[in-house]
Amino acid sequence: MNSEYRPYTLIAELTYRCPLRCPYCANPLDYGLRKNELDTPTWLRVFREAEALGVVQLNLTGGEPLLRDDLEDLIAGACTLDLYTNLITSGLPLTRERLAQLQALGLNSVQLSFQSARPSESDRIAGAPSFSRKLEAAKWVKSLELPLTINVVLHRNNIAETTDIITLAEELSADRLELANAQYLGWALHNRAALLPTREQIERARTIAAEARLRLQRTMEVVFVTPDYYSMYPKSCMDGWGRRFIVVNPEGLALPCHLARTLPGLRFENVQQSHLGDVWHYSSGFNQFRGEGWLPDPCRTCDRRHIDFGGCRCQAFHVTGNAGITDPACSLSSHHNRIEAARSQATQLAGTPIVFEYRSAKSPSPLRDREL
Repeated sequence: MNSEYRPYTLIAELTYRCPLRCPYCANPLDYGLRKNELDTPTWLRVFREAEALGVVQLNLTGGEPLLRDDLEDLIAGACTLDLYTNLITSGLPLTRERLAQLQALGLNSVQLSFQSARPSESDRIAGAPSFSRKLEAAKWVKSLELPLTINVVLHRNNIAETTDIITLAEELSADRLELANAQYLGWALHNRAALLPTREQIERARTIAAEARLRLQRTMEVVFVTPDYYSMYPKSCMDGWGRRFIVVNPEGLALPCHLARTLPGLRFENVQQSHLGDVWHYSSGFNQFRGEGWLPDPCRTCDRRHIDFGGCRCQAFHVTGNAGITDPACSLSSHHNRIEAARSQATQLAGTPIVFEYRSAKSPSPLRDREL
């Protein structure tokens, strides 16, 4: 039993369904083959078991969680456990009346995604008309005095708009703005050539965000997340594998991160058959990369091993084919040349027409943005 690690956040992926088709979606490429979603009683039991483990925060996400007809029941159940409940949404299926009802049942905060500060570009990236609906949703959140986080995934298509995105967040009176550069896994890895910015674009956006953070520090928190591809060292994946986060996907697999199920050779239990506490403490999948015993060279002797824990296991696998090696985003990795090659390609493609494939139930989608 691993008593050293206590989870504080449960990420409940309620569904893979979503009205948007974003080309950087973290959902697996084959999500369309996975039809079954956990029912209401199972989710409520998972919430209780998570709270007993020490979880204090619940992120309701997807896909689009508002497509669950039982969202009201789930939020009410979370409220009885005193879980801080955050709704992560595109805003499209929302109405003010439903939002007010969710708030009354115990919803604590809302994170709303935008794809661009420009309506036409936002709709193009999302693969669906959505910008005007998002504006409405943001105004409803603020009118009900709920904390509002605006999340924008930055990539080559929209990173030049960083100033305009910050202005949009100010106009919407957001409490927090997350400028989160795409993590190149899932659909984002599939579309990496069309999405990865250049180093110059990243540095320019980072400078703009830093200036805004100082200017707005009393009114809005501004967070800029640099992509691993342009860092000397990788970030800790989910604060370290199996240390602080639990993800439960729509099918019921309990995971240490969103894409852990894509790693071969690992076994993850389903909450329909297993108690979440047993999964957290005893699962071979959760324990595979916990602690430092598994660390390869050069991680095992690196001074940063307590900071980044070897980096992202999914990134290691999807870039190199081996989940047990140093994250290739690390400059000390023997496979770092693969990241450098991707950066060189981004520089070569700068200024060329951008075409990406949209999230689709087919794997991968044959539909490209020029066809919309």
